[in-house]
Amino acid sequence: MERDGNRHKTFARRAALLAGGKLTLAALLMGRMYYLQVLESDQYQMLAEENRISMRLLAPPRGLVIDRFGRELASNRQNYRVVLIAEQTNGVAESLDRLARVIPINPHQRRRVLREVKRKRPFVPVKVAENLTWEQFARINVLLPDLPGVQPDVGEGRHYPMGVETAHIVGYVSSVSEAELTGDPLLELPGFRIGKNGIEKVYDESLRGKAGNSRVEVNAYGREIRELARQDGQPGDDVVLTVDAGLQETISRRLSDESAAAVVMDIHQGEILAMVSAPSYDPNAFNLGMSTKAWRALVQHPRKPLINKAISGQYPPGSTFKMIVALAALDAGAAGPGHRVFCNGVVKLGNTKFHCWRHRYGGHGWVDMKQAIAQSCDIYFYDLARRLGVDRIGEMARRFGLGAALGVELVGESNGLVPSKDWKLAVTGVPWQLGETLITGIGQAYLLATPLQLAVMTARLANGGLAVTPKLSRRQGPERLGADGAPAEHPVPPSIGVSAAHLQFIADAMSEVVNGPRGTARKYKLDKDVEFKMAGKTGTAQVRRITKAERKAGGKLAKETPWKERDHALFTAFAPVGAPRYATAVVVEHGGSGTYAAKLTKDIMTAVLRADPLARTALGASRGEDRGGGRKT
Repeated sequence: MERDGNRHKTFARRAALLAGGKLTLAALLMGRMYYLQVLESDQYQMLAEENRISMRLLAPPRGLVIDRFGRELASNRQNYRVVLIAEQTNGVAESLDRLARVIPINPHQRRRVLREVKRKRPFVPVKVAENLTWEQFARINVLLPDLPGVQPDVGEGRHYPMGVETAHIVGYVSSVSEAELTGDPLLELPGFRIGKNGIEKVYDESLRGKAGNSRVEVNAYGREIRELARQDGQPGDDVVLTVDAGLQETISRRLSDESAAAVVMDIHQGEILAMVSAPSYDPNAFNLGMSTKAWRALVQHPRKPLINKAISGQYPPGSTFKMIVALAALDAGAAGPGHRVFCNGVVKLGNTKFHCWRHRYGGHGWVDMKQAIAQSCDIYFYDLARRLGVDRIGEMARRFGLGAALGVELVGESNGLVPSKDWKLAVTGVPWQLGETLITGIGQAYLLATPLQLAVMTARLANGGLAVTPKLSRRQGPERLGADGAPAEHPVPPSIGVSAAHLQFIADAMSEVVNGPRGTARKYKLDKDVEFKMAGKTGTAQVRRITKAERKAGGKLAKETPWKERDHALFTAFAPVGAPRYATAVVVEHGGSGTYAAKLTKDIMTAVLRADPLARTALGASRGEDRGGGRKT
């Protein structure tokens, strides 16, 4: 009996402990529920909402690139495209077969779509084709009931209205590569494109704009149910260039058959009015998608259409450099304007003969400095170079912008080269030779310059010795303009420290080149209806050593010489004479003679003076335009 009583007490204790445990657990559970549902309710409600609501980035409209008068050089236009949603098809392959009867679908596109469908969820749209014509897009919409899973879509794509004519300036956009990802989520948007070259690359971040966002409701699988709210992105900033698109177009067409470069600039402000490199390429091809075959053709083209020769091409300046040698002699007091040299066509230095281009005709006879420039007498400049030495010549060349990049707003600008004794010793380990000084005096030897540098050199010669630098964009947007179309308030460039009298003498000598009776470019003076005169300087730059037989034959063997072995043709010029405003430099690769470049320059400068872009009011770009339907796209 006592044993039963003890057993009952033990059972009662255990039941009490179990009940107490249950109550404790119940209390803990209730406390936890109270904590989660009351105290932390806001946080978990927010997390639940985040699972239901998906925030998606929206790509903003890219800013425009426009010329000085408001003409669009890079714009945006509707991109008609078609996507495929796998779960809505009766079979992806069958839907592609049906779609292929409406628009062209090549095997590469088909393989890509099938690959992406396997990789993505069945409700995620996969791009099939883009940049469709309106007719193709309309045909898809009409036949949509017979195309299960196919969905037409309208996006925005980049367009270059002038195509090849502004390709090297404006550049192009293309898809973001893995190496270009910076953590910016905008770069990870499907189909997003960034600037890869030209102005598009230099000002890419400001052209991009700021992303918008869309709040959409999704189910547990991430499928979109409906859009709840939308905030469109902020368009990128427009970039206003100093270029005159009409002038650019004219020069581009004039050089279309050449491997050449031309630069036209304002000698006072440094604004580049035209910059042409020929041949060129179509930047729209990069945006639309370029085949491997087309890319290989561009890369392997012997005349290098992808290279902007105006800033990247480096050429011996030839006789266009003789003005620098003359100024160095005047500045150093080594020779004056009246200094005369007798040219019989050849001069000897040790056992080496240095010829004048006119050696077959017995030379130029007695010439002073002005006539030496006008007739491009090599013997005269051999004499000046010997008196000066290469380092004094180089010092003057650097004042005029040669030998270093000028900082133009493009990628790939070359430095050129102005040699010195120390440079040669450091690079080759061999001391400088006097014969190399003589060759430097006529713009050959190690000297190299870009067409842009030659244009800047000419601008500084014509503007009174001011260190003007090239400008390609007006980053301040609309500006208050003066009567001549230039910004009313513009800092005056510093002086390069060359005598005004010496500069005027050189300008007169350059005028004699074109307008004098014995000038090397006398056949290419401007026509009378232009009402202005042009001053300039021819240059012929050798690309290889000329043999004795070729020297005797003169131009008779020129037609038989392979294109790549022919001399480069150069011409630098400014106009109008007396009141200069424009400077230009033209380089024709393997053009044969500086007179050929002078012929092209005559046409270019005629177009410049007739258009006279500095006399017209530059429109700039107004950011007050309607960014919606009222704005051109």
